[in-house]
Amino acid sequence: MTTAAQVLALLAERGETLAVAESLTGGLVAAELTAVPGASKTFRGSVTAYATTLKRDVLGVDGTLLAERGAVDPEVARQMAAGVREVLGASWGIATTGVAGPEPQDGQPVGTVYVAVAGPDGAGKVAALRLNGGRVDIRRESVRSVLDLLAGELHENARTQDTEQNGGT
Repeated sequence: MTTAAQVLALLAERGETLAVAESLTGGLVAAELTAVPGASKTFRGSVTAYATTLKRDVLGVDGTLLAERGAVDPEVARQMAAGVREVLGASWGIATTGVAGPEPQDGQPVGTVYVAVAGPDGAGKVAALRLNGGRVDIRRESVRSVLDLLAGELHENARTQDTEQNGGT
């Protein structure tokens, strides 16, 4: 079973939904998710915010942050995940932002990628990646990484809920 299928199954089991904000991956995360039969039960949709202004205007990323640090930044990734979760009304939001190449962007070298998850409790997690290879490799690995990050958070969230339901032990 693919990671996409695993996360969608976990979300369906819990009655939760997912939304995706993508930049460098340009829709590849959404494509990976929608390739899974039955994805519509949990996948709400995605925003491909390739332009920096869309990150601000559609996803609600802080304009000052974007002006000061650029779009390739861990806090931008976090805000993208939280923003798409809110805009699309999902339980969970995930996001990708980074530099797939061939040229550096915002002072960041090719292969610099940030992936993020925002969950229903308001908490989020960001992973910084330094990827090698060409554009196709970097984008493919970014998709894999954001789905793995979500899978980890779903498992962690499930363990926390189980512990709370069983008296904290």
